[in-house]
Amino acid sequence: MAGELTITVVGNLANDPELRNTNSGIAFVGLNVASTPRTYNRNTSTWEDGETVWVRCTAWRDVADNVARSLTKGTRVIVTGRLKPASAYQSNTGEARASIEIEIEEIGPSLRYATATVTRKARDAGAVDSNAWGSTPVAPVTPPANDAWANPGVDGGFAAGDSTPF
Repeated sequence: MAGELTITVVGNLANDPELRNTNSGIAFVGLNVASTPRTYNRNTSTWEDGETVWVRCTAWRDVADNVARSLTKGTRVIVTGRLKPASAYQSNTGEARASIEIEIEEIGPSLRYATATVTRKARDAGAVDSNAWGSTPVAPVTPPANDAWANPGVDGGFAAGDSTPF
């Protein structure tokens, strides 16, 4: 919808995603993402952690299923979604607090400190095309052997004594 604020948060999952269903059978998962800013202190020549920001995130339907199957507690994630109005509450110690909530549009593991293997989900049985991206696969184009741009450093049919132009 127009006027909704979309934000991106990078942080660590504070708990394992637990897939649940509404009474009408719609899948959803709730996550807590902790984001702690780090700044470099030039006086002490050390990195210092700032105050941790906790963000409650909710994913629905297929995204919820994929999150529950793919991510675990402690995983560094990148979450993009719609910011929801803050909810005010009182902590156990009596402090007034407000929660930040995001309805997830996109989520994935951060590859800054880790690697990931992506597995595409098969489409529904009713789909005609078996390609997960919904397009016809294209055969790779093989450039001609004497194409100097496709094969740099190889004599591409230049005049005697000439070489690749750079």
